[in-house]
Amino acid sequence: MKTLALALTAASCLLAKTEVVALPGNSPIVNFRIVFRTGAASDPAGRPGTAALTAAMLAGGGTRDMTYKQIVDALFPMAASISAQTDKEMTVFTGVTHVDNLEAFYRIFRAAILEPGWRPDDLQRLRDDTVNYLRVSLRGNNDEELGKEVLYNQIYAGHPYGFHDAGTVSAVKSLAMSDLEKFYRENYTQANLIIGLAGGYPKGFPDRVKKDFEKLPRGAGKPLQPPQPGPLQATQVTMIEKQTRSVAYSIGFPIEVRRGHPDFPALLVAQAYLGQHRIGGRLYERIRQARGLNYGDYAYLEYFPRGMFQLEPDPNLARSQQIFQVWIRPVEPPTAHFTLRLAMFELDRFVRDGLRETNFREARNFVTKYVNLLTKTKDAELGYAIDSLVYGIPPYTSYIKDSLARLTREDVNQAIRRHIRAGRLAIVVVANGCEGLKQKFLSEEPSPMKYNSPKPEELTGEDKIVERLKLGFKPENIRIVPVDKVLE
Repeated sequence: MKTLALALTAASCLLAKTEVVALPGNSPIVNFRIVFRTGAASDPAGRPGTAALTAAMLAGGGTRDMTYKQIVDALFPMAASISAQTDKEMTVFTGVTHVDNLEAFYRIFRAAILEPGWRPDDLQRLRDDTVNYLRVSLRGNNDEELGKEVLYNQIYAGHPYGFHDAGTVSAVKSLAMSDLEKFYRENYTQANLIIGLAGGYPKGFPDRVKKDFEKLPRGAGKPLQPPQPGPLQATQVTMIEKQTRSVAYSIGFPIEVRRGHPDFPALLVAQAYLGQHRIGGRLYERIRQARGLNYGDYAYLEYFPRGMFQLEPDPNLARSQQIFQVWIRPVEPPTAHFTLRLAMFELDRFVRDGLRETNFREARNFVTKYVNLLTKTKDAELGYAIDSLVYGIPPYTSYIKDSLARLTREDVNQAIRRHIRAGRLAIVVVANGCEGLKQKFLSEEPSPMKYNSPKPEELTGEDKIVERLKLGFKPENIRIVPVDKVLE
C-alpha cells in the first residue's frame, strides 16, 4: 500500500497542472483523448448522474455557435464523431479524424468542450436517453451488466462510488441545466485536465491544443480521495426479482490492489488462471466445459463495463479503489443452487491451494501475450499511457512484462492468500422466483446434479461433495428487490 500511496501522491502532484500525453506517428489518423480527473464520484449529494449528463451535453449536444444537428451534418462527411465516457474519477472525450480533416474536426471538437451550447432541447433529449438506458438497456435487457453494477452499488453503499455512473432515474429526471453548468464550472479545469493526442498530427499541434484549453479555469488540482468502503462482516446477498429465463450471479468484495501495487501483476496472473474475460480459465473449465451448466464464468481485478459487447476493457477507467469479482451466467434455474455451490467450492480451492507450477507458467505466458492486445491500436495505446500517468507507473505493457519476468509461482500464491477470500462476500442474483431460490439457499438442502449423458467418476464424485456444500447464508443478510426498483 505504501508504494501505491507514494505513486498516487506523485501523480497528484504532476496533475496539479495540465499534462499532455503525445504519441506522434506516421498514421494519417489523429486520435484525441481529452480527460478530466472528475466523474460520478464527484456528483453533488442527492444528484447522482450529474457528471455523466454534463459530459453527454458536451459530446452529444450543440456548441455555442452550432446546433447538435449542424454538428452531426458537419462530421458525417468526415466519418468522424465525438464521444464521452464517464466513470467514477475520470471523464474522457474521444474523437478520431483523418489528418486531412484535422482543422475542421478540431474546430468542432474544441468548441464542444470549451463552448457548450447548453440548449434545453439537448438536455431533454439526453435526459430521456439516460432514463431509457437505465430502464430498458440496462435493467430490462442486460442481466450481465445489471448484476455487476448492482454489486458495486451494494459494496459501496453510502460511499461516493455507491451509485451507477449514469445515476438513478429519479435523480436524472430532476437534474436542471443549472446543475450541469455548475458541475462544469467547478470540475472542468486545467488542474483536472490531461490532453492526449496520437497519430500523424502536425508539428506543434499538441502545444496549440494545450494553449486553447487554457481558456478553462485553473482549478485547485485536488484529486478525489474516497474513503474505504465499509467492511463486509458476513456474506450479503441481493436478489433482483425479474422476469428472466436464466439466473445470473455476480460475486465480489473490495480489494486494495490497483495498478502500481506490488501484487497487481501477480493477481493478473491469478485472474487469468481463474477466469479471463471471454476466454476462460478454471471456472470456465469446471462449470461450463466439464458440466455444461452455463455460458461464461470469469473473474475481474478491475472495473470492466460493457463486457457483453467487447473482448478487452476500455482505457481511462482509472479508480482509486477496485473490487475483485466473479461473474457466472446464464444458469438454468433447476441447476442454479448447485452452480453457486460449485463456484464457492472452486473459489475456496483457489484461495486454499493456489496455482500449481504448470498453471502458473501457462497463465503467466498468457498474460505476457495478452497485454499486447490491450494496446493494439494507437487510440488504446494513448488511453493506457494516460492511465499510467494517473497511476504513476511506467508504460503499461513494459510495467506488466517486466513484472511478470520476475514473478514466481509462490509470489502469485502469496498474493492470492493476502487479497482473495471465499467468505464475507457480496453476491447479486438476477432471477425469476427469487423467494424459492432464497429458501433453497437457507435450507442447505442437497442440490444433486443430473446429466443427460454419463460423466467421469472423478466429476460425479466431486458433485457429491458440492451438492452438500454449506453456503452459510443468514436470513437477515438476504434481500429481494423488484427489478423496477433498481436504479430507480
